[in-house]
Amino acid sequence: MKNVLFIFCFILTNFSFAQQTDNVDFKRVDALIVFNQLSVDSTIYNSYAVDFKILKDVDSVYLDAVNMRFKHVALNNSKAKFSNDGKKIIVYNNFKKGDNYKLSFVFFNAPKKAMYFVGWDNEGRNQIWTQGQGKYTSNWLPSLDDTNDKIEFDLKFLAPRDYTVVSNGNLKSKSDNAGYFLWEFDMQKPMSSYLVAVVVGKYSKAMETSNSGIPLEHYYYPKDSLKVESTYRYSKRMFDYLEEEIGFAYPWQNYKQVPVHDFLYAGMENTSATIFSDAFVVDAIGFNDKNYVNVNAHELAHQWFGDLVTAKSGEHHWLQEGFATYYALLAEREVFEDNYFYFKLFESAQDLQKQDLAGNGTSLLNAKSSSLTFYQRGAWVLHALRDMVGDAIFKQAVKNYLEKHQFGNVETSDFISEVELLAEQDMSEFTSKWIESKEFPFDEAMDLLKRQSKFIQEYIMVDCEAKTSKCAEYLKYYVSDEAKVKIISQVPELVTKDVFKNSLKVRQAISQYVTKIPEALKEDYESLLDDKSYITIESALYNLWVNFPLERSKFLAKTQNVIGFNDKNVRLLWLVLNLNTPDFQKDKKQQVYNELVSYTNERYNADLRISAFQYLDLIKACNTECQSNLENAKTHHNWRLVKFAKQLSEQLKQKQD
Repeated sequence: MKNVLFIFCFILTNFSFAQQTDNVDFKRVDALIVFNQLSVDSTIYNSYAVDFKILKDVDSVYLDAVNMRFKHVALNNSKAKFSNDGKKIIVYNNFKKGDNYKLSFVFFNAPKKAMYFVGWDNEGRNQIWTQGQGKYTSNWLPSLDDTNDKIEFDLKFLAPRDYTVVSNGNLKSKSDNAGYFLWEFDMQKPMSSYLVAVVVGKYSKAMETSNSGIPLEHYYYPKDSLKVESTYRYSKRMFDYLEEEIGFAYPWQNYKQVPVHDFLYAGMENTSATIFSDAFVVDAIGFNDKNYVNVNAHELAHQWFGDLVTAKSGEHHWLQEGFATYYALLAEREVFEDNYFYFKLFESAQDLQKQDLAGNGTSLLNAKSSSLTFYQRGAWVLHALRDMVGDAIFKQAVKNYLEKHQFGNVETSDFISEVELLAEQDMSEFTSKWIESKEFPFDEAMDLLKRQSKFIQEYIMVDCEAKTSKCAEYLKYYVSDEAKVKIISQVPELVTKDVFKNSLKVRQAISQYVTKIPEALKEDYESLLDDKSYITIESALYNLWVNFPLERSKFLAKTQNVIGFNDKNVRLLWLVLNLNTPDFQKDKKQQVYNELVSYTNERYNADLRISAFQYLDLIKACNTECQSNLENAKTHHNWRLVKFAKQLSEQLKQKQD
């Protein structure tokens, strides 16, 4: 955040508040946010105005505004009485029902959360991005910490000319302003404050257009031009599919997707502007292992379920995550076909059963439920409900639900009542079992899957934990790839030369489960190093290195130019194996070690840093530079890196003691 000045000029018109919803009608926000690279100690104030209508007589109105400073606060162009408690700006007046008011002020703040300044101390990673996550937007933008308030946000940003700005809505204009560009975005419909977003960074853009005419903007780092197709693969196809499947037209002007460094989650469905982790920016090989398709579809589905209609409270959170998970799975089914769809449902049912057996199952209406419950059990509710009432009724109920509650807030009964109305039946037994019960109805779910899918029937039937003579036959003859992977995981010694002739997925299972390599399989096993899978290459390299110590140099020479994903999974392993192979590149050991340590530096992404720290700890080689970078990681904005750094630091301290 050093050497970055961020200044905010804010205009609000007809805004609406959380607890003030019945008293004040606030509908529209205009905000100007100014970024530059002067001293962080510099302070420049800009203007702000808000128009609103009073619905009931009140003596004050407020905006949520965390750690902000205000000047020139005026009401209808006259000096206003106000207070600022560090969490809100509260304006006092004898507000009368039916009257309209204009509030204006200027403000400045330094956000400690929700807006993140990434890489400004290191060349090449300069970014600013936001993550409201329910109630945190008020840390950088005066707004409302309540999902029930729907507001039209029109945002303007002044940023250095070398940077691209991405935000909600349609880009109305981009104009030169003395070394800066003014970016002006327009939203036409209201949304919750937590869905307001901005990204500032150095990007290029690829364009597509949906069948319905919606512009689809795919942002990428200029250096990643060759990864655009593999990263955004199937984007348009899934967009077109979801519009048709949901039966309700995409509700916003355009749809943008932009990757950022060290994002807190996989992705976030900001209205019309999804932000996602650049860990999903992959090349053609990476696509086979770790692609963006599911996250892509999930955040897109949220544009209807979460953005268009928003849950009234945490008890109904599944209406957002369960719907997004289910419709994302339907979109993936469109791409990867039925077996993929049913297998994902099977896996989620297994996970939900494990959660119950561990004593952690909860009702879907429990605001403190796990993500597994909200996402996967929520998706299962919709799958089971659709099976019960039929496709036609289900799809019409969803459409009616969206039409009736568009740009509003909902609870579970709002959706169930639409199904009951069309199905002409009481849903209380269904809701009791699938939604309200603490336990997931696993047996019913399995019966449903087996009835719908012969593939699942076969997968369940093929079980080799109790080894039988049939298991070897299964690997020889046709069963699904998933079933073969299951067999290999249970009985890896059954793998023969013929099994290597299978698909990428099966070969990947060999690399992961066949860790003791028979001499007779050595040549076939070495062929795994040529697979189009970074996971396969990583596992195969390690296993070959362990099993055949006399040929370690050969394996390292073959893989020395393989990097892997953005976390450099193959490269990191290669560096560690190199350091532990004395006869290979004897004169480069220090260079190799320095490279490994360098990846703990803050200029690299969090996942890469974590892996580098782990390897250095494993080989007991976390030197002074490594430990200094570990200390630095404790103050990172990414909570996963912070948690890891604190734990490892404590472990190292205990070892020293």
